[in-house]
Amino acid sequence: MAKVGSFGKVIVFKTNDKSILTFNEFKQTVSARWAKHERIGKKPKSEFLGADLREVSFQIELNALLGVKPRKQLEKIEKAIESGTVENLVIGGKKIGKNKWKIINMSESWNYIMSKGELVQASGQITMEEYV
Repeated sequence: MAKVGSFGKVIVFKTNDKSILTFNEFKQTVSARWAKHERIGKKPKSEFLGADLREVSFQIELNALLGVKPRKQLEKIEKAIESGTVENLVIGGKKIGKNKWKIINMSESWNYIMSKGELVQASGQITMEEYV
C-alpha cells in the first residue's frame, strides 16, 4: 500500500490494489496581517502584526468502483467538521505547516446514485485552516 498522506484517521489518502483515495488541486494560502495607520498629510504607515493562519483547499473523489465507500467517508468528514476535530495534515510523510489543522468546510457533490439510493461516486471540496 502506498500511503500518500492523511488528516489523522479522518482521511487517509492511499493507493493500493483494493482502493484509491487521493486528492487534486491542492492549494495553500500563506498570508500576513498588517495594520494601516492614517497620518495627516502623509501616506498611511504600515505596521506588520504577524503571520495570519494558513489555509489549504483540495478536492477529493470518492468512488465505490475504486474501493472507497463514498457515503461512509463523507460521514467521517462531516463528523470531524461538526465536532471540531484537529489533526496533523501529512502529505508525502511530511507535515504541512508547523501546526495542526481543522476542516472549516466541505462542499460535497453526489455524482452517481444507484436505483436503490446507494451512493457510488461523490466528490468533495475541502477547506482547512491552521489551528494554533
